Amino acid sequence: MKDMMRLVEPQIPALRRYARALLRDRSAADDLVQDCLERAIGHWHQRRPDGDARTWLFAILHNLAVSGMRRRTRRGEHASLDEVDERVLAQPPSQDGRLLQHDILKALEKLPEEQRSVLLLVSVEELSYAETARVLSIPLGTVMSRLARAREKLREMMSGDNVVALDRSLFRRQK
Repeated sequence: MKDMMRLVEPQIPALRRYARALLRDRSAADDLVQDCLERAIGHWHQRRPDGDARTWLFAILHNLAVSGMRRRTRRGEHASLDEVDERVLAQPPSQDGRLLQHDILKALEKLPEEQRSVLLLVSVEELSYAETARVLSIPLGTVMSRLARAREKLREMMSGDNVVALDRSLFRRQK
């Protein structure tokens, strides 16, 4: 035990400096050094007697720091529930969006192909009317009339009691 204390104790200031440089947080660095020392004491019997205790301690500290960083990356930063504003934790329900998406896709399937393609090119791919006319090799007026008919049919299909409110961006006129 005295041998261990004689080898470990002089390394503590250097371990703290290294931990602070790695983490840039005094409290977290002190916790890391504490974890390192606990690990070193608990696994002292696994250290090679002819090995350098300083190198071994720094390796333990470094590996703990890297593992902690990886864990924080995977899990995100820890925050106490008391410290976090509840608006950050609140999330709107996602079911409405999924139901709306499902309803829109079903309604799009029911549109005639020429109306569906115009609606998708203008509303989803955000092509201009002129670009849509070039892509489909049809006159500009045809694009406008097909789009108007597609929007109207979609509006009719989506206006039931069981349908979630429709995203109005599909129905905006392009300028």
